Amino acid sequence: MAEGEGEAGVSAMPLPPMQFVSQYTTENVSRGLAPPPPPPITDQYSMFGSDYQVDDQIIRPLESQGIRRLHPDKFDHKLELKKLNHSILVNFLDLLDILIKSPNTPRREEKIDDLNLLFIHMHHLINEYRPHQARETLRVMMEVQKRQRLETADRFQQHLDRVIDMLKQCVQSMPEDIGGASDSEDIKPDLEELNRQAGISQSKRDEDYGKDRLMCSIWTTSSQDEYSKLPTSNTTRSLSDFVDLYHSLHRPYCRQRNYE
Repeated sequence: MAEGEGEAGVSAMPLPPMQFVSQYTTENVSRGLAPPPPPPITDQYSMFGSDYQVDDQIIRPLESQGIRRLHPDKFDHKLELKKLNHSILVNFLDLLDILIKSPNTPRREEKIDDLNLLFIHMHHLINEYRPHQARETLRVMMEVQKRQRLETADRFQQHLDRVIDMLKQCVQSMPEDIGGASDSEDIKPDLEELNRQAGISQSKRDEDYGKDRLMCSIWTTSSQDEYSKLPTSNTTRSLSDFVDLYHSLHRPYCRQRNYE
C-alpha cells in the first residue's frame, strides 16, 4: 500500500486543473473566497526537471549548461549548421558500421554520445535564431495589418466617392422650380388614413362623430346677439372675443366634417 502511494505521488503529468478551477467559482470570487495568485518567483525555479534562475538569459550559453562547445565564439550560423548536418550524417553512418561489426564495443556508446552532442549544438544554433524569428514574425504581422488597413481605407474612399457622385447627380436632377405644393388639397391629410394609423376603431369614430355634430349644432344655432346684450365690461368683452374666436375656428371644422 505504501509503495502504491509513493508511485501515485510521483507523476510525469501535472494534476488535473479541476482542483483549482473548483476554487475559482463565481460565488467564491464574489465573496472573496478565491485563493490569491501565487507570489512571483524571485530566485530559482524548476521546469521539466531542470533548475533555472529568474535572471538567466533566454538562450543560455552551452558552457552554463555544462556542455562542451564545438564551434568558436565568433562564427557564421549558416556555415556551422551545414557542418553540423554533415557531421551528424557521417557519425550516423559510423554508428551503423559499428553496430554491424562490433555492437558490444565501447565505441558504440562513444558514437551515440557524439551524435547527442552534435544534435544539442544544432538545436542550440537554431534556438539562437528564435529572437530574429520573433522580430520577423512581428514585422510580417504588422505589415499584413498595415496592408489590410490601407485596403479598408481605400474601399471606404471608393464608397465615399460613389456617394458624393450620387448626391451630385440627385442635386442636378432636381427641378429648379421645386417648392411648396400649388394646391392645398394635395397636402390635405386623409381623415380615414389618419384614423387607421392612429388605431381608432369605427365605433369610436361614430361616437366622436355624434358628439362633434351636437357641439357644432349648438354653436351654430346660437346667436351672437345674446352676448351683445350683456353689460360692456372687460369680462364680457373677453367672453365675446372668445366666442368670436371659437366660431372663426370651429365653423370651418364643422363644414369640413359636413356637420352644417
